[in-house]
Amino acid sequence: MLAAQRQKLIAEEIRREGAVRVSELTALLEVSEVTIRRDLDVLEAAGLIDKVHGGATARGSLSAEEPGFEAKSHRQLREKDAIARAASELVQPGQAIALTAGTTTWRLAQHLTQVPDLTVVTNSIQVANVLHREAHSGLTVVLTGGVRTPSDALVGPMALMSIRALHLDVLFMGVHGVSDSAGLTTPNLLEAEVDRALVAASEKLVVVADHTKWGVRGLARIAGLDEVDVLVSDPGLPDDARSVIGEHVRQIVIASGRNAGRRREDDAGA
Repeated sequence: MLAAQRQKLIAEEIRREGAVRVSELTALLEVSEVTIRRDLDVLEAAGLIDKVHGGATARGSLSAEEPGFEAKSHRQLREKDAIARAASELVQPGQAIALTAGTTTWRLAQHLTQVPDLTVVTNSIQVANVLHREAHSGLTVVLTGGVRTPSDALVGPMALMSIRALHLDVLFMGVHGVSDSAGLTTPNLLEAEVDRALVAASEKLVVVADHTKWGVRGLARIAGLDEVDVLVSDPGLPDDARSVIGEHVRQIVIASGRNAGRRREDDAGA
């Protein structure tokens, strides 16, 4: 295949998917990473794509901004705590669960420290710190290992290898964005890869996301809305968003605060 033909195919793939990894392109086109990176340089110079760490994205189409953990931890504090409290009520003693990285899952961890006979797998340094600090004798914490990202997530081959050997009851996932077209997304390609492995290892997926995440599209796709069993959000989630989500997600939980309880919208169209 000529270089021009290969580059045309790469540009079409990126335009169709929104974002692709170098490893995906090497497998698709059966060429070396060096060749793919050279092609991406040509396409970026022509103004057709944007190169990012580990891959490329369609120019101007998606968010690659990745705020650090500290910055995110001060946003929507009341909503996140209500969401975390409601999500904790979905956890049963004796389960093996997973928590992804994120400030909402970090708050969820604070509500799980006294659940009996619980095993928690996480790729989040912050979540592991909370659980280790408050751990009782019946709590087992498994930290995946890996390379650290700005959101204090552990990613890469070590994290993937440990996750793929596990079978988990429930995954509680925090996300950068949720939308009808893109599903669950994150700005970090490597974090998306680890999150997808956690989804594959889990029987049930619970997404914890405050209302500001709706309509946001990150660089990398984690999963579609149809893969979500429960979405826990707050009363700020717009009615049109609830309607769209209800067409895909079996259950929506609206966490309305510590004393006000929460409202459940069970099954699509509820």
